[in-house]
Amino acid sequence: MWKSLYTRYKPYYSDNLRLAMPIVVSQLGHTLVHLADSVIVGHFAGTVQLAAVSLVNSLFMLILVLGLGISYGLTPLVAQENGRKNFDECGKLLSNSLIINILMSILLYIFVHFGTLLAIDHIGQSPEVVAYAKPYLGYLAISIVPLMIFQTFKQFAEGLGFTKQAMFVSIWGNLLNVILGIIFVKGMFGIEPMGVKGVGLSTLIDRTLMAIVMSIYVLRSKYFAAYTRSFRLGLIDKVRSLKIAKIGAPVALQYSFEISAFSGAAILIGTIGAVEQAAHQVAINLASVTYMMASGIASAATIKTGNNFGKKNFTDLRKSAIASYHVILMFMCATALLFILANNILPYIYTEDMAVINIAAHLLIIAGFFQLFDGTQVVGLGVLRGIGDVNIPTLITFIAYWVIGIPLGYLLGIVLGLGVDGIWYGLTFGLLTASTLLFIRFQKKTRVLIA
Repeated sequence: MWKSLYTRYKPYYSDNLRLAMPIVVSQLGHTLVHLADSVIVGHFAGTVQLAAVSLVNSLFMLILVLGLGISYGLTPLVAQENGRKNFDECGKLLSNSLIINILMSILLYIFVHFGTLLAIDHIGQSPEVVAYAKPYLGYLAISIVPLMIFQTFKQFAEGLGFTKQAMFVSIWGNLLNVILGIIFVKGMFGIEPMGVKGVGLSTLIDRTLMAIVMSIYVLRSKYFAAYTRSFRLGLIDKVRSLKIAKIGAPVALQYSFEISAFSGAAILIGTIGAVEQAAHQVAINLASVTYMMASGIASAATIKTGNNFGKKNFTDLRKSAIASYHVILMFMCATALLFILANNILPYIYTEDMAVINIAAHLLIIAGFFQLFDGTQVVGLGVLRGIGDVNIPTLITFIAYWVIGIPLGYLLGIVLGLGVDGIWYGLTFGLLTASTLLFIRFQKKTRVLIA
């Protein structure tokens, strides 16, 4: 059985993995920025400042995914038009996407500066943690603008199947972020120690340089010449903007419903204590690393699905999508085993505080189980996005996380007194719900296409 299954899907495994691996690395870059911030602060600045990073990352990720979701609206459209050999339309979509993403980044910055920075005083967090969190959040808010420019050109290149370039930019950008973060936090080469504020400044510098390099590459490379000849800075029209928004806005909501659930969980945990919040940050950071790797596989599934959809090759579309499900299940099984077997070792990456390590180690066992559901739900979203099906999946994510996940977590963790474990049980059940409903939706939509 297993041999015949492997033989049937082998060509799709190799194609999907070849496309996915560079995206996995570049997607991982977003999370590695926050992981590096947590590691540097945890070792050089202490538990309270690590809790501040946890609080900010929980709030900022909600803002960040709104922007990332909007930028993802470009990828399936470009993949579909490339499948139809409509190269000029790809360039025009890029023009519109760039303007939309810049405007979105400015709106998100204003929201953080005038909303989140003021609201952070009123969500029941420790005053000492809040004092460290504010300057860090301020730098991250500014970094949204260059990040969205980088995302525009990254999603365009990946939609055309050029996935390695963003990977290399992300690798070098993250190395720079780590080096600068250590220098600023510790205070080296005559620079005064900046604490948690230092990792915010290093992130801003890193994202600015990544935006410059990626935009120059796409606009100057011969590989994109046929696509970018119709690109005009400032070119925007209603029809194309609406096409991008009709995919990007629901995708932004999909990500925001999930991430906001984890942000809400962090806030609930913050009312329990700073040690629990720091432990949550350690465990969720590790889980988010594997999630972003899974989202890279999902992005490849979006591209392959969109390309086959544009070609009207629906049989290959379904087989490629099923192969993506197989790949993500194997990958997430491996990471689940890693989390469970190394649960007492991995937290030392972040801190030497034994109180934090003990709680984080237990949370990693729970994370090991929800890995499977987290991976399959994100691949399900990616496949459906490739065929332009985004509205019903958005409703599914809302129900899974905010009708089921968070209320159940609050009931188990706060009302019934299970603490941080109970909150994580609620999140796990929300992921299971999303994974199941999205797979049912995938089966229904792809069978209709083939029929």
